[in-house]
Formats: sequence, C-alpha cells, structure tokens
Amino acid sequence: MGRILVVDDEKSMREFLAICLRREGHEVALVQDGGEALSSLRDRPFDLVITDLKMPGEVDGLAILRAIKSGGVRRAESPGKTPAPIDPEVVLVTAYATAETAIAAMKLGAYDYLTKPFQVDEINAVISRALEKKALLEENLALRDRVAGRARLGSLIGKSRAMQKVFELIGKIHSAKTSVLITGESGTGKELVARALHSEGSRADKPFVAVNCGAIPEELMESELFGHKKGAFTGAIADTPGLFKQADGGTLFLDEIGELSLGLQVKLLRALQERKVKPVGASEELDVDVRVIAATNRDLEAEVARGAFRADLYYRLNVIEVHIPPLRHRREDIQPLAEHFLRRFGNEHGRMLRMSAAALRRLESYEFPGNVRELENLIERSVALSAGTEIGADELPELRAPRAPSPEVAAALPAEGVDLDRLLADYERMWVQRALEQTSGVRKRAAGLLGISFRSLRYRLDKLGIEPKGEDEPED
Repeated sequence: MGRILVVDDEKSMREFLAICLRREGHEVALVQDGGEALSSLRDRPFDLVITDLKMPGEVDGLAILRAIKSGGVRRAESPGKTPAPIDPEVVLVTAYATAETAIAAMKLGAYDYLTKPFQVDEINAVISRALEKKALLEENLALRDRVAGRARLGSLIGKSRAMQKVFELIGKIHSAKTSVLITGESGTGKELVARALHSEGSRADKPFVAVNCGAIPEELMESELFGHKKGAFTGAIADTPGLFKQADGGTLFLDEIGELSLGLQVKLLRALQERKVKPVGASEELDVDVRVIAATNRDLEAEVARGAFRADLYYRLNVIEVHIPPLRHRREDIQPLAEHFLRRFGNEHGRMLRMSAAALRRLESYEFPGNVRELENLIERSVALSAGTEIGADELPELRAPRAPSPEVAAALPAEGVDLDRLLADYERMWVQRALEQTSGVRKRAAGLLGISFRSLRYRLDKLGIEPKGEDEPED
C-alpha cells in the first residue's frame, strides 16, 4: 500500500479519488491547489502524486511535476533522518488532453497521463504499476547500499573505509550512556557525528544542546553551563537554567572542550561524576540526566602532559573516542560530498547543476586544509558565480596547494610537542596516495616510484587503510 497525495481544485474529484484509493488500503492526503501540494511534499513523504493538470494559481500540474523531478520539494534533512532517496511517481489527470501536454508531461518524467473521465479500474491499475516501480527502485537502491557499504548516516556522508568505520562505531554506541570524545581537525564534521549519536540513539526525542566552549568568555561559562540564581551577580535579574538542565534527559555537546579553563574543568568533572550541577549563587545541587559528548581539534593527551588539561577529566570524557580523519585522507568521499553540496545550493538558487569530470578531478587532487567545511564553502561560491548548468574546472575558485615547510620551519618543535607517529603516518599516506594517482592505481608502478617492493607497498596500503582501485598484480 502507498502514501498518495491527490491534488485537484474540484472537491468532488478529490473526494471520489479518496474513496477509491482508501478502499484499496492506501494512505491518502488531499489538497486543492499546487501551492498546498508543494508544502505537503516538503513536510512528509509520499510514494505517488495524482495531480490535475490545470488548476488556478501559478502552480499547475506540470509545475508540481517539475519541482518533484528537480528535487525542489525533497524534505529538509534532519539529524539522524535520511530523506527518501526516491522521488514520488507522478500521474497527471486532465479533462483537456492534448498531444503537446501529454508529450511535455512524459518528457518531464511523469509516470502516466490520464484523461477525465476515467474508470476506477483504470486508475487503480495505473497506481498499482506506479507503486511497484517505486518499490523496485527503492529495493535496488537499498541493495546497492548493502553491497557498496552505507554511504550516509543522518547528515554524515562518506563511502570511504574510514567513514564506514565511523558509521559502524556510531551504530554500536549510540544508545550507550557513556561519554564520547570526538576528535579531528577543524571542519571535519565533529558536530554532525555528535548529532548522529544523539538522533540514532534512545535519547533522540529529548533535547540536543550544543555549546562551543571557545566562544563564551571564561567568566560567563560557569553560569552558561550550570545556570544561576537571581542576584548571583550583576545582571542576574532572574533564575536561569544552565545548559545541563536544558539538556536534561538528552545530550549536551561540548565543542572545543580543550578551551575550558582548569577551574571550570574541575566543576565539569564533578558534574559528570555526580550527575549533579550547582547553579551560580545556589546553595543546593540539582540532579541532571545528561549524556555528554565532547569534541576537540587538539591533542588532549599532549595537553594533559603539559598540564593544560586535567587527566581525570580527559579519562572521564574519553570513555569512547570517535576519530574523524581529515578529508585529504579519504579522497573517495570528495565526490559524494561535492554532489550533495551541489544539489543543496543548486536547489537554493532554483537551478539544476552538475559538475564536470575535470572539475571533480581537480577537487580530488586538492589537499583541503579546511576539510569538509572548505569544500562546502567552495561549492557554494561556485554555484553563486556560475552562469550555466555545469561547474567546470575553470569555474572553481583558485585552489592553492599548501606550501611545504622549509627545513628550518619543519625543524622548529612546537612548545606543546607533536604526535610524531601521526605526522609520519600522514606524510607516508600522502606520498603513497600520490604515487597511486600518478600510476592510475597500478600498484607495481607505484611501488617503483616510491622505491619499495610490491610486497612492502601492499603492507603499507593495509596499514594505512588505503584501498586503491584496480586489480591486484601478481608478484614476480
């Protein structure tokens, strides 16, 4: 059975179709004009739209069809909920049939075109075939996803092995009560991971409250987290609940946790251990039931070693770590991310756009120091500045390769130290990937460029989690 939207300005026709369709067990929604139809399509999913061709107002049946096929009425994404990947089928009905309108409807992608009056058996047969087609398309898409691996979780997108591991870890821990520490460079999507953990878990119907610990002055942060009583300080004109109480029952996301002062770290640790908070100026503590998810782009172990972050708080937060690799280490995610942003910004501008193969190759060869956020901004600029229907390589903003540090700069050790193993692994991964790109994935040739044996390259590929395209060559 299907979810069907009926659009017709004639009340008698709407009621007739509703009776026929509900008799067959379908879920039916009725609207009387095109504007209402577009609003309904954005609000809830439908499998099929049956719409009159000619209706009063600016939005007629063909306009509804165009909006559906262009993706302009896809439901807005919400964290943890993936919008239906298959658009509803569309059946147009009219009392004013002409060859021109019929041809136009079919070219735009209508499933069928019926002329009033029609028989009940006729419309039922068309609906049955249309719903079967949509079900087959969805089944095929689900099968491809199972074969290729899940490429999306909520607003997270990625088909790389690294992101598949992130999706798998989210699936294991989303309903746990334990704290989670999300690590990764700026712009990798740490808040999206936090939202996926919340919306996929048992607290999904409870609040998700996010705060950037580096964006609030230190003197206000305690009140922001724990609340305050009226008169506790100048300007405290009323009792105010803090973020812990606002998130009660749900999730509190503490972004850039490394920015908290040592004094606040002590109070946060107590709140996590005791599950109680004490508002500024209060004499009694309040019980809270909050799952805390923290995120940082810093190396907190190094911060602990130099005394800038409390070890006890670090271990309390880092019960489970979810690491998001930088985009340059998962280049196979660049294409799906770029296409996603292209659809989104294209829809905002009312345009259908595609990206040329040359532009995509240029993106995939770029290092993206700003990660996914930089890619998003780059696509938004390209859409705003483009005039045609295709984004070419020349229309991309200038992509500057990061400048290699001089030996003198590279030799300067930061005061907080470095993660040498990670730096060496990143450097190794970069050259292995470049060798594979230069040889179009032929591993024997890549090994030659790197001055190592084929067996050594295979070991490094497995260690670094790199899956090159192409068949494995036999060893000599």
